Amino acid sequence: MKSYSRVCADINLDAVACNMEQMKNRIGQEARLVAVLKTDGYGHGAIPIAEMLEGTEYVWGYATASLEEAVLLKKEGIRKPVLVLGCVFPEQYEEMIRNEIRAAVYTEESAAAMARMAVEMGKTAYFHIKIDTGMGRIGFPVCKESVEQIACISSYENVCLEGMFTHFAKADETDKTYTLEQHEKFQWMKHKMEEKQIHIQYYDCDNSAGIIDLPAMRHDLARAGIAMYGLYPSKEVKKETVKLKPALELVSHVIYVKEVEKGTSISYGGTFTAQKKMKVATIPVGYGDGYPRALSNKGEVLIHGKRAKILGRICMDQFMVDVTDIQDVSFMDRVVLVGKDGKEEITVEELSDLSGRFPYEFVCCLGKRIPRNYWRGGKLIRQSDSFS
Repeated sequence: MKSYSRVCADINLDAVACNMEQMKNRIGQEARLVAVLKTDGYGHGAIPIAEMLEGTEYVWGYATASLEEAVLLKKEGIRKPVLVLGCVFPEQYEEMIRNEIRAAVYTEESAAAMARMAVEMGKTAYFHIKIDTGMGRIGFPVCKESVEQIACISSYENVCLEGMFTHFAKADETDKTYTLEQHEKFQWMKHKMEEKQIHIQYYDCDNSAGIIDLPAMRHDLARAGIAMYGLYPSKEVKKETVKLKPALELVSHVIYVKEVEKGTSISYGGTFTAQKKMKVATIPVGYGDGYPRALSNKGEVLIHGKRAKILGRICMDQFMVDVTDIQDVSFMDRVVLVGKDGKEEITVEELSDLSGRFPYEFVCCLGKRIPRNYWRGGKLIRQSDSFS
């Protein structure tokens, strides 16, 4: 195995598995989870996580944002179903059908075109009907006309109307009124499908916040997104109901230590000037790695179990921290950017708040030039490095 001294993301697959178990316990025995692997598993690595979950019976399959993400999973040997939550474009229909990738269908026109392609290929197109119950995004509106259109789609040859789903817009808020209204609309559409004897195997409306706060809304499937990676959807969800374990730790090393005199400016623009003699360490990470520049003069890292404040602007590839009060800091000392060191911890949520970002955004933006180490049972089992 290679050593990555500059920076490395350590991904704890045991934490991911534990988080999935926690969410499974919320949705009951009959329902199954869909592991959402958009944006390379929210920056954690879609393929290693999918491979780990392949043998998990309560995981129905996976969800991605694009066909490209879905095809990549299939090329890596993933056998469980993969649902594309976003748009599949006309030039992609053949590849989608050939790989038996599930499409989110939200217009009659696209469904008809996919069905024609399936007939030409002599294969089956698998559809999951998307209903817009209040997100204002893609999806059939909740109305009688949509019911008729879906009924028409169900009659197409070479089509399996496998699922129907919606997405909650405010499930992560304390007030659940809007979410309950969305669920009521979804139930109305489900009832209309049953009235027309349209067989749909899987109904699905819960996201991570819904799983945590509204387990009574369970259907056949529930989508585990951000919570799978150990991050709560918001500060308002009931954290006490599900004890999530963060799966990500971000680690670097000190590359230089020096003393600076009072009046010395640090980094671009001289936004920090030493008010006394100080000891400054340089860390070889920057906004080119997805580490937010907005943490300039605000963020902290952990060295020797103590917090060291960022001094001046974060550069593309490096930043500086104050180690004046930390003893014996030297070249190659471990630096924790996200994670625990002794009794101290720096969380994704903390850095997101300081940088004006959303926790989802923070992890999704961690760059490809950061290698990933994957750990299971305390052992390093896999590495992912875009340079080799």
